[in-house]
Amino acid sequence: MNHLQLYHNTCFECSSLITRRYSTSFSMGIRLFHPRFRPPIYGIYGFVRFADEIVDTFHEYPKEELLRRFREDTWRAIEERISLNPVLHSFQQVVHQYGIEKELIEAFLRSMEMDLTNAAYDSEGYDEYIYGSAEVVGLMCLRVFCEGNEAQYQQLKEPARRLGAAFQKINFLRDIKSDYDERGRVYFPEVDFRHFTNEEKCRIESDIKADFDAALEGIRRLPKGTRFGVYLAYKYYTQLFAKIKSAPAQRVAQERFRVSDKRKVYLLFSSAVRHQLNFL
Repeated sequence: MNHLQLYHNTCFECSSLITRRYSTSFSMGIRLFHPRFRPPIYGIYGFVRFADEIVDTFHEYPKEELLRRFREDTWRAIEERISLNPVLHSFQQVVHQYGIEKELIEAFLRSMEMDLTNAAYDSEGYDEYIYGSAEVVGLMCLRVFCEGNEAQYQQLKEPARRLGAAFQKINFLRDIKSDYDERGRVYFPEVDFRHFTNEEKCRIESDIKADFDAALEGIRRLPKGTRFGVYLAYKYYTQLFAKIKSAPAQRVAQERFRVSDKRKVYLLFSSAVRHQLNFL
């Protein structure tokens, strides 16, 4: 192994570590991918995770300036095909190898900027934010999964967007209290957190269910080597969704729901059986 390849590998290992530290559920799913898919998905996750940290966590620092520099460094890394930031170096490699469009990256960074200024969203802003923060991440991953097969990418594009949207909307429901208390945000249009009603919750849940139904059809058609990992993430989120659906709006507004580690293990083995029997 030459020194440049050692640097490439080390950068992807950094992105892998970030994924494991920040998301046990996604880490579990990625480990079920064929080995050739794991590094590029880690590269994507590390990039979007650190951008999100800037706007959600670094309250004692100049977020706007940090995000502006992150944006500039991202485009510089893509243009020069190298970066001394391991996260950006691994991401730019994924961008070039799999042909990830600049429009997807720009839409993502735009959504991160929206988090710096927007405390509430109308329907148009909500759709824009969901697209940039979640749907395009699904499309980036799909570019990796399809490995240059453009026809396959186009066929699976809409389900990939819907799965990303479903994941993000469940995150919004799960974190509705912390988003409001810690960041002053309410993502759902025409929802007053202080008077969150069961009717509003049911409307949101109906929207999520429609996304999940559309996404599952796409998961079933994913390339071999990726299907099981994505299906496990889908099962984890549908389990979390079920817990949230069973609770009244008042409780959802006060409690952060999660899936226990024991339940995650059960989902892993039950999903493996269904996958082996082709019962997805």
